[in-house]
Amino acid sequence: MISPSLPAALRAALEQKAQGLSRSDAAVRATVISQTYRSGGGSNAIRNESDALAYALARMPATYAAVVASLNALREIRPEFSPTSLLDLGAGPGTATWAAAQAFESLDAFAAIDANPALRSLALDLAADESRLRRLHYVQSDALTGLREKSVSADLVVASYVIGEMNAERQTAFADLIWAATSDTLLVVEPGTPAGYRRIIDLRRRLIAQGAHVVAPCPHDRECPLVASSGEAGTVSPEDNISKQKPTPDWCHFAQRLPRSRAHKQIKSAELPFEDEKFSYVALARTPPRQRPSRVLTPPLVTKAGMRIKLCQPDACAGFVTIPRRDKAAYARVRRISWGDTVDRTEP
Repeated sequence: MISPSLPAALRAALEQKAQGLSRSDAAVRATVISQTYRSGGGSNAIRNESDALAYALARMPATYAAVVASLNALREIRPEFSPTSLLDLGAGPGTATWAAAQAFESLDAFAAIDANPALRSLALDLAADESRLRRLHYVQSDALTGLREKSVSADLVVASYVIGEMNAERQTAFADLIWAATSDTLLVVEPGTPAGYRRIIDLRRRLIAQGAHVVAPCPHDRECPLVASSGEAGTVSPEDNISKQKPTPDWCHFAQRLPRSRAHKQIKSAELPFEDEKFSYVALARTPPRQRPSRVLTPPLVTKAGMRIKLCQPDACAGFVTIPRRDKAAYARVRRISWGDTVDRTEP
C-alpha cells in the first residue's frame, strides 16, 4: 500500500519553493482560495505563483492522501493492472500525477490538463527534478476543451476534485469525454460530501450504461443501495445476520488520515498533528474485475458483545453484519478491519 504522506521528493520541492514565503500571508491566500472553491468559483482566485504555492501547501497533502487511498483500493482489486500512460484532468499542481507515479512503477508517460497557468507552472516546477515526471506533458486548457481538441487517451485517467467545478450540462459532457479517453481504467475522486457522492453516482450510472465496470469501491455494477440524500430507497440483504431494517440515510464516502507538517499546520492555522480527508470515489474499467469483495462503508462499531460492520456487498445490498466476540476465529479475522477496507463475506 502506498503511504498517504507526500513523497519525499515532492515535500522537498515544496519546501524549496516556500523558502522566504510568509506563512501568515500564505494562510490568508489559502483561506480566500478555499472559500472561492466552496462557492463554486474553481481556481479563479489563484492568479499568481504565490497563490498557487499557498494553495498547494494547504491542499496538496489532503488531496494526495485521498487519491492515494483510491488508488490503493484499485490496486487491491486489480493487482495485475500495470498502466504505462496517465492522463490527469483538472490537474492543478499535479497532485494526482504524483500519486499515480507512486502507485504504478509501470507508468512512463504522463499528461495533464488544467486551465490555470499559475498551477501549471507550479506543477512543472515541482516535477522538474523528478526523473519520471520531468517529461510531464501539461496542456493549459479547461478539461472539456482539452479533451475535445486534443487527441488524448491513456491507460489510466484520473479526474480528482474537478467535476464539482462544472454545471450539470458540463458534467454530463465531461463524463462522456473522459470515458472516451480511457483505454483501460478511470478514477474519479470528489469531496466526501452528499453533493460529491451525488456527482460520483451520476457519473457511475452514466458510464455503466456505456459498458463500464466498477472496480472500487462498489463490489457490483448495480444501483447504489444506500439511501441517497435525494431520498432514494435503499435495500438490505435478506441474510439472517444482516439487519432487516432499511439503512439510515447515508452516502458512500471514506476518510484518509494524514500527518500534518509544521508548514501545513501553519498554513491551515491548525493545532492537531493530523488531518482526516473525507472523499468519495469510483474506479471504472473496460473489463470486469476478477474479484469483488464486500466493502466496509462506515467505521466499525466495537462493543463488549462484538463488532458491527456496515457492508456493501456483491449482490448490491447494504446492511450490518455482527461478528460476536465469542466466535473467536471470525472475530480475530476482522478485529483490525477499518472503514473502506474489503471483506471476504465467506470469512465471518
